Amino acid sequence: MKHRTVLAGCGSMGNRWMEYALGRDDIEMVALVDIFSENAQAMNERHGLQLPVYSSVAEAIEETGAELLLDTSIPDAHASNAIAAMQRGASVMMEKPMAVTMADALRLIEVSKQTSRFCAVMQNRRYTKEIRSLKLDLDAGVIGAPGFVTANFFLGPRFGGFREAMEHPLILDMAIHTFDAARYLIGANPISVYCHEFNPEGSWYMGNASAICVFEFSNGAVFSYNGSWSALGHDTSWEGEWRIQGSKGSAIWDGNSPAVYQATSEEADANVDSLIPSKGVIHWQGAERREACLNEMLAALQSGKRSETDIRDNIHSVAMMLGAIESAKHQRKVMLSELFV
Repeated sequence: MKHRTVLAGCGSMGNRWMEYALGRDDIEMVALVDIFSENAQAMNERHGLQLPVYSSVAEAIEETGAELLLDTSIPDAHASNAIAAMQRGASVMMEKPMAVTMADALRLIEVSKQTSRFCAVMQNRRYTKEIRSLKLDLDAGVIGAPGFVTANFFLGPRFGGFREAMEHPLILDMAIHTFDAARYLIGANPISVYCHEFNPEGSWYMGNASAICVFEFSNGAVFSYNGSWSALGHDTSWEGEWRIQGSKGSAIWDGNSPAVYQATSEEADANVDSLIPSKGVIHWQGAERREACLNEMLAALQSGKRSETDIRDNIHSVAMMLGAIESAKHQRKVMLSELFV
């Protein structure tokens, strides 16, 4: 079965999504949406298409009868595009973040419930064979219960465009990937955050491109994040560099390779002399990244079971992002429950 699909946002990210969509036999692209029609026409030409071009999602869905919206627009447009699509009968797969305010995020969930449409977020970085294998190992108790998790993220990409003019480029546009991964690995939801956000000397961003965050989780675990999007030299991977301290040992993960472990055996007492080193193996063979997210969305349309990155779950990752921004603005610890009031 082919799902009639509209793509919103015809920039570089939209082109990546289009490549995935055109390679599938269960998606039929029927329209493009972009406020700049020349971007959409350029995408048509690049892919040898002749799709109609619209300036609004509402008009595109109404005129094509599309069942699915793929939204790669700028973050500020995600919520309004998704609401317009769901109210007109289409489900949505969107780029992160699902919204840039908690009011919009909660409204998205309300509209999804009212319309019985699905809406999920492209958290593609929780779908790599390395992180899925690490999660399987953690769930199997290889290092016991994770209690102290740290992630370092240091890269210096020069995107140009809207990101370099954003007020919170790192936290709003990128850190949510690492925050979402922390939720996934810890297996619980966050309850509080303290964040210091800043823009160091040499940064080419107008807004704060660096941040230090400390999150407390509902199961007692603590997650610390150190990140910069204007770092020069000694790059981490795009997945970050992780240390996960458990009740029986530790895991180190560079984001690219299988994790490595040092942990006590079941029989030994937990002490440094009983630690046994081991290297993780890749034992998850499913689809990865955007393909995996699209697979889950299309499976949801068929089965009625919401995908792993559905907005009803992803709102907790958004709360980490918005809570970190709120904490940095007011220089105080923020209880994330405050955001839902």
